Amino acid sequence: MSTVEAGYEPTFLGPPVPLPVPAQTVRELASTHFTVLLDPRRRLAAATAVNIDGAQLVDLERGDDWHLDPRVPAAEQAGPELYARNDLDRGHLVRRRDPVWGDLVTARRANLDTFAYPNAAPQASAFNQGELLWVGLEDHVLEYARARRSRVSVFTGPVLADDDPLYRGVQIPRLFWKVAAWVSADRLRATAFVLDQTPFVTRLQTAADELPPLGPFRTFQVPVDDVAALTGIDLGPLVSADVLAAVGARGDRERWVPLTSVGGIRL
Repeated sequence: MSTVEAGYEPTFLGPPVPLPVPAQTVRELASTHFTVLLDPRRRLAAATAVNIDGAQLVDLERGDDWHLDPRVPAAEQAGPELYARNDLDRGHLVRRRDPVWGDLVTARRANLDTFAYPNAAPQASAFNQGELLWVGLEDHVLEYARARRSRVSVFTGPVLADDDPLYRGVQIPRLFWKVAAWVSADRLRATAFVLDQTPFVTRLQTAADELPPLGPFRTFQVPVDDVAALTGIDLGPLVSADVLAAVGARGDRERWVPLTSVGGIRL
């Protein structure tokens, strides 16, 4: 684990964008270019925040050095036992490539830091790797920053619902959220997404050690305010910076835009 704990920088974009503020008690874990807000009760992150500098990105080999974060008791992290002998991926919340920028030493440190278990969340492999789902969104955001050599900050997490099903002692999130923020024409802009693996998770057997067959997954572009409502997390200025025109009442899923390709994303 890195000994340098710079973490997420709130003024990275110019206009200040503070860390999300979850309603529950969290542990703030600062790493290279990103911060994880760990919910010790759920043993998963409530939110993560990363700064991406598209002009300084470095391509490094992935590696696979998943490790417990020594700053946190092992009992507060969902570790390797959750992911053994099943179809669950260790889904990076802060994507491995996002904080990998700067000089080579810093980039390598950031790459390693993303493999700490508090930055992982249990995701069905087809969900985590799907081009139109988690990876597709991540690629779209990263390529936006790279192509424009611009700065982007990304906030990600699971929706930690009280009724999420239990598997191996960990409640498995059904929904995940992501908010991307950038500056355009000197104004802060933001857009939000919700990714749904409910068809997979709802068939988990709480008393069994088997995972169900995969079902269809869904991706939506949603108002930032709806992410705040779903999670109970204060997203600060990101709500008023939303590029998706709010139509309908807060939390009204009729205003969620289903995505079938990244070309349908409104920016």
